[in-house]
Amino acid sequence: MADLERQVLPPAVWDWSGGYIGGHGGGGYGRTSFSNPFGPSIYGDVVDVPSFVAGGQIGYNWQNNSWVFGLELDASAAAANGSNTCLAASHLIVSANCNAGPNLFATGTGRIGYAFGALGKTLAYLKAGVAWQNNRGDIVNNVEPEGQPQEKIHFDYGRVGGVIGVGLEQALTPAWSVNVEYDYLHFAGPSVATASTVQLSPSAILPANTTSLSSNYHIGRVGLNYHFGMDLGAAPRSDAPYAKSAGSVPPIPYAPGWSFEGGSRLWLSRGRFQWDHGALESSYAGDPSLLLSRLTYHGLDGLSGEVFGRVDSPWGVFMKGTLASEASTKGR
Repeated sequence: MADLERQVLPPAVWDWSGGYIGGHGGGGYGRTSFSNPFGPSIYGDVVDVPSFVAGGQIGYNWQNNSWVFGLELDASAAAANGSNTCLAASHLIVSANCNAGPNLFATGTGRIGYAFGALGKTLAYLKAGVAWQNNRGDIVNNVEPEGQPQEKIHFDYGRVGGVIGVGLEQALTPAWSVNVEYDYLHFAGPSVATASTVQLSPSAILPANTTSLSSNYHIGRVGLNYHFGMDLGAAPRSDAPYAKSAGSVPPIPYAPGWSFEGGSRLWLSRGRFQWDHGALESSYAGDPSLLLSRLTYHGLDGLSGEVFGRVDSPWGVFMKGTLASEASTKGR
């Protein structure tokens, strides 16, 4: 039997210190809440906002043994929009339609992380700091008395809030790394005017008032970073074996020429579905954009998954297949 040579590697030899710049993309969902000046709403006054984000980041790290400390600035453009019936304390008050959609996020955070693995090329970190968002949308009365046009209140504001996050970053080469990250952002919003509306019984006009907005978001993203001052020509060291054989043992061919690959994926999702009943869909003669009724399904949680595989033969013939399933697990 060949003797084994043991290699003892230092706990962290990869240096995360220095500046970096990069880009990211991802998505998630958020909620913008509208307070109801007329009382608790039968529709919840919460707008679910799915979002997709893309942007860039710049930062600097300091490393002390395996601990890594850093500062980071990032900005993301967002494609997001959501709507919900709102501002109806009862079925006797004519409701409004609340729309919201952030289009820009920015954060400034401090990071603390720990480098681990045979060469310290993997970094797990926590981050926290200040965040800023630009949120825009409108509040539209669903019905106006005496056939008047629907009154719309538009808002477009920037707001400072907070962010906390957790992530994992992996060095690919001396200059490049990839990371995955989850962030939670929270913003207390401003007061926004609401239009006057109608109470059916007893018949009355409810005067214009204000609603206070607040919002929070759950964002997952994947990023790619370039680290300044690294030797691009350096070959990455392998975080290889703590023990290696002094001899050479050939692999055992279990099935020469055959190969198999397979795997599985799992998705968790949350969404909303609404059915709008307009004037053209009934005997009511009027403005086709007039909303007569709406059926909304909220908090639709879905679970989807698949398993897949492929077998290749020595003759260039292969066989592959996929088995998938999906189910809605919750909703109201």
